[in-house]
Amino acid sequence: MPKTSTHRFAVPTPQSFTVTPVVAPVRAQVVANLRAAILSGQLRPGERLVETTLSETLQVSRTSLREALRQLEAERLVTIAPFKGPTVAVMTPEDATHIYEVRALLEGHAAELFAGRATAGQIATMKTALAGFKAAVAAGDAVARIEATDAFFDVMLKGCGNHVVAEVLEGLHARVNFLRARSMSTPNRARESLKEMQAMLAAFKARDPVEARLATRLHVQRARDVAIGVLSAAESR
Repeated sequence: MPKTSTHRFAVPTPQSFTVTPVVAPVRAQVVANLRAAILSGQLRPGERLVETTLSETLQVSRTSLREALRQLEAERLVTIAPFKGPTVAVMTPEDATHIYEVRALLEGHAAELFAGRATAGQIATMKTALAGFKAAVAAGDAVARIEATDAFFDVMLKGCGNHVVAEVLEGLHARVNFLRARSMSTPNRARESLKEMQAMLAAFKARDPVEARLATRLHVQRARDVAIGVLSAAESR
């Protein structure tokens, strides 16, 4: 039987991070904990991930840890270099620009499609997600903000009727969330993001495809400007 951990602990690295108790297969648990630490910035870009330290602290085998790191490498959150080992991936402003270009095109199109077919149940689910986002902003909970944003956009992508759009964006999911965490870490950005998603929801409720596309693209473009500013500042330090 694989080991699982059910307690909170901190990894003794220069940037220690807490682990939320999870009942799950060991690899899924390790992936979830490390992903959350990376997205929240507790494990910083370029930081070396020492396998011995992580496996001992997480109380998992080196094999399970390496499997988890390979999954995070596939998500482009971790880089594994020969003879150097794993590190937290570094995203450049140019990388971010390319990702936001794809997001603006595909999410704008998804919003346009979704506005013409959104059900009352889907609208209600998105409204609940925004209520969760608002609560997370008030609490200063970065992980909860990302989860609520995910829930909001997930309804749109699954309901837009174009599974290829959803599949392409799924491949960018982890990096999109990395950028969301960076942009929302700046003062007032999370509150502005809430207003932008509320505008998207209003367009969906009005069944207005054009306004839905415009509101979604505006949301992506404003997030892009903030995230690139954060990445550029970090690169210059």
